Amino acid sequence: MVLWLKLLAFGLVLLDLDVFVTGQTTSLPSNDGNLTTISPASLDISASTAPASITPAMSSTPDSSTVLASPTPKSCGIEFDVNIEEYRYNENSHSYEAVLPNHHHQNVTLIPSQNLVFREEGNKIIFSLKPCQNFTIVIKNSSCQDSFSKVAPPDLEELHFNNTVANEKANTSIVIEWNSMLQGCSSGGHLNLTCDNPGQERRTQENLTPNTNFTCTAFYDGAKIAPNKNFKTDFGDPERPQISESYAEENDIIIKLDHSINTSSGPIHRYVIWDIGNTVTATYQPQTDEGKYTLKNLSYYKNYTLLVKASTCGKIERFGPPQTTTVEIPAGKPGNIQEDKIKLLSDNSMEITCKKSIEFKGPKNLFILTYVMDSKNIEMMNSNCTFTVEGLRYLTTYKFTITAYNGVNKGDPCIKIENTKYNSQALITFLAFLIIVTSIALLIVLYKIYDLHKKRLSSSDECIVLVERDDDKQLMNVEPIHADILLETYKRKIADEARLFLAEFQSIPRVFTKFAIKDARKSFNQNKNRYVDILPYDYNRVELAELNGDVGSDYINASYVDGFKEPRKYIAAQGPKDETVDDFWRMIWERKVTIIVMVTRCEEGNRNKCAEYWPTTEENSNTYGEIAVKISDYKRCPDYIIQKFNITNKREKTVGRDVTHIQFTSWPDHGVPEEPHLLLKLRRRVNAFSNFFSGPIVVHCSAGVGRTGTYIGIDAMLEGLEAENQVDVYGYVVKLRRQRCLMVQVEAQYILIHQALVEYNRYGETEVNISELHRHLNYMTMRDPPNEPSPLEAEFQRLPTYTVWRSQNFGNQEENKSKNRNSKIIPYDYNRVSLKHELETSKESEHESDESSDDDSESEESSKYINASFITSYWKPDVMIAAQGPLKETVGDFWQMIFQRKVKVIVMLTDLQDGEQELCAQYWGEETQTYQDVEVNMTDVNQCTSYTIRAFELRHAKRKDARTVFQYQVNDWKGEDLPEDPKGLITMIQNLRNKLPKKPVSEGNKYHKGVPLLIHCRDGSQQTGTFCALLNLLESAETEEAIDVFQVVKSLRRARPGMVTSFEHYQFLYDIIASIYPAQNGQVKKSSIQEEKIEFDNEVDKPKEDVNSISTPPASAAQLEEAEESEDSKSTGGSKGTESSSNGPMTPTLKENA
Repeated sequence: MVLWLKLLAFGLVLLDLDVFVTGQTTSLPSNDGNLTTISPASLDISASTAPASITPAMSSTPDSSTVLASPTPKSCGIEFDVNIEEYRYNENSHSYEAVLPNHHHQNVTLIPSQNLVFREEGNKIIFSLKPCQNFTIVIKNSSCQDSFSKVAPPDLEELHFNNTVANEKANTSIVIEWNSMLQGCSSGGHLNLTCDNPGQERRTQENLTPNTNFTCTAFYDGAKIAPNKNFKTDFGDPERPQISESYAEENDIIIKLDHSINTSSGPIHRYVIWDIGNTVTATYQPQTDEGKYTLKNLSYYKNYTLLVKASTCGKIERFGPPQTTTVEIPAGKPGNIQEDKIKLLSDNSMEITCKKSIEFKGPKNLFILTYVMDSKNIEMMNSNCTFTVEGLRYLTTYKFTITAYNGVNKGDPCIKIENTKYNSQALITFLAFLIIVTSIALLIVLYKIYDLHKKRLSSSDECIVLVERDDDKQLMNVEPIHADILLETYKRKIADEARLFLAEFQSIPRVFTKFAIKDARKSFNQNKNRYVDILPYDYNRVELAELNGDVGSDYINASYVDGFKEPRKYIAAQGPKDETVDDFWRMIWERKVTIIVMVTRCEEGNRNKCAEYWPTTEENSNTYGEIAVKISDYKRCPDYIIQKFNITNKREKTVGRDVTHIQFTSWPDHGVPEEPHLLLKLRRRVNAFSNFFSGPIVVHCSAGVGRTGTYIGIDAMLEGLEAENQVDVYGYVVKLRRQRCLMVQVEAQYILIHQALVEYNRYGETEVNISELHRHLNYMTMRDPPNEPSPLEAEFQRLPTYTVWRSQNFGNQEENKSKNRNSKIIPYDYNRVSLKHELETSKESEHESDESSDDDSESEESSKYINASFITSYWKPDVMIAAQGPLKETVGDFWQMIFQRKVKVIVMLTDLQDGEQELCAQYWGEETQTYQDVEVNMTDVNQCTSYTIRAFELRHAKRKDARTVFQYQVNDWKGEDLPEDPKGLITMIQNLRNKLPKKPVSEGNKYHKGVPLLIHCRDGSQQTGTFCALLNLLESAETEEAIDVFQVVKSLRRARPGMVTSFEHYQFLYDIIASIYPAQNGQVKKSSIQEEKIEFDNEVDKPKEDVNSISTPPASAAQLEEAEESEDSKSTGGSKGTESSSNGPMTPTLKENA
């Protein structure tokens, strides 16, 4: 019984201690949606409370409760320590393991629910949780129970802990950000981060050490989240570099750096070295060997103060403080003497010269000349390399040594040997007496001639009065020509060697003797006339105001000339002489002239034609007598120069006046301009500056009759053509001769007036200003009515075809026919490109070849044939070559042409193949190729979107120098089609222009050897013509702000068959210019696609020439010659020649076929 009672009591005690933990289920954001029940046992019920950071949002009201033991214990009334010690994150399962302390000394029992997986490790209880999972811990002892609600942390990977510190502060600070707005997670718990710095529980950590790793631990409601997060500060500023050594080698500076500096703030990524003057800057990567850094090609004899600083490149590049060093580069050895020459000044004196512009590499620039005479060494020193040696022995060989000296070192000596000549002094003495006697006799003869001439002049006026003939009787009755038959009449009169034109012209008296010429022949005025037989009539000469009773001060060689209807519209004047420049400007001021038209150069063929009566661009202003002239604007175009002057009279207190000076520069020294439209363009420019208030238009050439009369005749007759639809050229030229003798001086000028009228009447005005291009193009493309051609189509149809207008004999020879791709595209003989059979090897012969034309250097019969033509460019004749794509058998000739003509840029507008048809032989290869004596090596290839650039190096076997030639190949321009990428074509033109020299200043010889640009397509016609036209139009648009597509295409058709034959290509030229100059807000502005100016060479293998001086190449028999010297014309007043007064027959022809 006693034993039974003990067992009963023991069972009651056990019944009282049983603790059942209710499981509480909460919906979680996990994928499986399972409900988890947590039952703690043996938990430590210390006095610690739940963390304050746990928000009420983390607890949830249990939706169900199941009591597994009865009776229900009451609340304990005390606080238990149920804080989670650590959450261990598993990145594979995206779950946590919660670590809970298990204190066995407390009288608490944990009985897990059926859904909880847990284990015990020592005094820890570990169980698994999903991120953001709500769970409840129920704690119960023998007398009471309590429950606590908790929430698992969010998914660690979705928090995205990142260091978002600004790059500038990244070396000493860390700013940690994470995603606090997670969808589907109802957690309201407190998340914070603690890094290595204790006590800094904030997102921003400052004043940290650069280039240092920091470990940060996340805490969620006081529980640690494992694993930790690592962050690293950026590289810091490097230390000051340590220069171990710095010194100079030649003109290089070597700097050695000590690489043992502290790199704890980060590795050194580069060193920057520069001087204080910022003339040298270099960047180097750190070297691992000797730490040597070299600055190359510096100036000799100069101190350099260099600064060196290091940099690290992390998030940003950080520079450390600079280190300074000073290095002096000593004087070097002067360069070699260049272009040394010896010139004999006399029989025993010489001038030794050399090129001054060598590199001296030192403090002084001196040249030393040494030679031996009479066993003595003679030394001369000069800053210029020009030495005059006198008093040498006759018939003696001298060795001269020239050395460059910079004050420290001497360069290599240059030795020249020259012989003195025989002493001619004795012969001179012998001849002196004879010369003196001859001179005295000559002076006597000249005096007699002068006296006789003076007597004849004094009696000439009486002859005019006494022997007056009726000049009108020899005039012909020539009817005015109606506009409808103007072309037919011209062809009829030009036939049979212009027999009818010659008859008309010769019937006009040179001088109308009934008009007195007394004032011009007065003795005090004779020196003011450039030519003795070209004098103004008294009745209409321009009279100046007399100056203080100065006899003859009212005279100037100038005449009033009537226009078509307007009296005294023009003043025809001779070109001012040096002694009449002041009178010329007085005339401009007194007659209120606002436009001066000059149709000559100051010098032509080494003869003075006109004084340069305006200020130079360098001095900008000058005073001529009482008239001050200042240049206010200057514009140079290929055929003319426009200058605007502001003139004031010092004696008059009036406002200055503006005068426009237009100088036509394309009138050849012999003959007349080949293109009449150039004079039509000149007229347009002159009329653009004319207004109602303008005074007379002053027109002058040299004598003021030939070219002057031609221009006035064209201007007046065009006015008559527009007013009356007919012209009376003959009658107006007679009128001109009645107002000034010899106006329209030669037959070629008389015919040129007719040609200009035919050109205008046949083709009209085709030039368009850029500002009006879009409006003009809209009108030209409209069809009204729709079934009729548009004005643009009609303009294209008016273009002459020039069918067989020149001979093509050379290309049609039997041995040359196989060298042509297209039997219809044969170059004309007059402008074909000829090849030499052998190249000159000496520099002297090459130089002579460059300065001469092809006709002079080699005859047509001895030259080789290639299908290529010279093309006139905008700035200079024959600066381009249009060629067919080479055949396989003509590739060698193609490269010979490039080398002989010194081509700098090749433009290829075709593919190599079109299916199985060859369009162009591939004339280049990967390896070096040799064609006769020319080696071709492709050195570079650059592929662009619209075109390909290739660079070639050309070298002749017998010469050392190499030439670089660039090839631009346009992609995807198929045959007769338009370019697929016009903008890319313009971009390519921009690029290739950088390879070409600058624009010209003056014309050179025809067919000049140096031709910098070659263009070819399949046969050198359609695509080549379109490209050449585009180049010329772009130049015209930029220079003159106007384009003339019609005249550009017309000129190309004259130069080569098949050029721009389709209307689509013709309209394309208009459209592409319009696209470059789009209309914006009613104004035309240049598109950004055209930023660089197009400029061609002004110094292609020849020295610069003055725009007012032209050299005279030998004229062929076929050229039209202006008879510049007449037997009846004699120069006066020191003039070098006369303008012609002869009427020789000329035979120009017009061989166009519409």
